[in-house]
Amino acid sequence: MNSPEQPLPTFDEVLLCTPQTSAEQVGLFLRRCLIPCRGGNKIYTMLYADELSYDVSKRAEELFQHLQCYNSSYRLIILCNCEGENSYLPSAFSHYKVHMIPQRSRAEIQQYLQHHFRVPRPSDSAAAVFKEHMCVGIVSSKRAGMGK
Repeated sequence: MNSPEQPLPTFDEVLLCTPQTSAEQVGLFLRRCLIPCRGGNKIYTMLYADELSYDVSKRAEELFQHLQCYNSSYRLIILCNCEGENSYLPSAFSHYKVHMIPQRSRAEIQQYLQHHFRVPRPSDSAAAVFKEHMCVGIVSSKRAGMGK
């Protein structure tokens, strides 16, 4: 985020974990991260790793230990909910733990995201319904089930 021209992460750089995430999905993700290829300087991120089941987490740790010898310059971020920090994967990687404080203000982060999510004006896009031609929007309601 040092420059507005830096791209957002691509689909292969992010794994959004849920309790249903399989060991195969995590394994493919770790292989992309830890096996060197021409892709270069990507930063891989596992989101909500604390949501993974015990079995999947255990297999992920074992695979990580096995593959990390192939690449000493990997860049992997594992983000967890602070309430789930006692689950298996966060505990297994706790010696790498870094408490993160955002280095940019909320306004700077919003401006960066707006730069990347804005659709050019002369287009017939669904983005026209969102504020400032954004291709991403959040629709919410205080009442559940009201046709969002």
